[in-house]
Amino acid sequence: MINFACLAPHPPILLPSIGSAQDRKKVKKTLEALSLLSKKFQKAKPDSIIISSPHPGWGFNVPLYFIAKNFKGEIKTYLMGLEEPEFYFKEGKKAYYELKNNPSSGGQKSKVALIASGDMSHCLKEEGPYGFHPDGPKFDRALIESLKKKDIETILKLDEIYPEAGECGLRSFSFLLGILEASGALWQPEILSYEGPFGVGYLVVNFQIKS
Repeated sequence: MINFACLAPHPPILLPSIGSAQDRKKVKKTLEALSLLSKKFQKAKPDSIIISSPHPGWGFNVPLYFIAKNFKGEIKTYLMGLEEPEFYFKEGKKAYYELKNNPSSGGQKSKVALIASGDMSHCLKEEGPYGFHPDGPKFDRALIESLKKKDIETILKLDEIYPEAGECGLRSFSFLLGILEASGALWQPEILSYEGPFGVGYLVVNFQIKS
């Protein structure tokens, strides 16, 4: 059922209509990684998309612009709130069970893509949006390392460990991990890129999935 999954950043500055050529040059790694994700998405040929984001509007639109442009299937959006990450992990599980038990979704024969939209810490540099805080880079490193180890327990506690990180993607990422957990699929994260030239961490991750 789940045949594509990824974590993607959503700064509007990535868009050619908003970011300058100089700005976009500074996020070259991110743009290249998103281009690779788009190719993987096209190869997967999903029937529908489930996308989670902490922000409406561009929080959903920026990743779709790069990953799923011209997609004609069903897109279901989930807006994250302020509850604990574990709450959204459980909500992800619920979303999977609802999808699985919904006859109109096509059941196990339907191919579903998961996109978790969100940025990492906004406190990586003094000139960043929230200034610098040591929790920022610590949070980003810990999340990446925990993903590599598939240590979901630690991921769900990162906002408690680094409360001043100023992140916005943890709940969205937790929601996706909840769906993957409930699906029973074997998954392996592939870190495609990470950078923070403007004081905000941009992480792009592809999940290699085997049912």
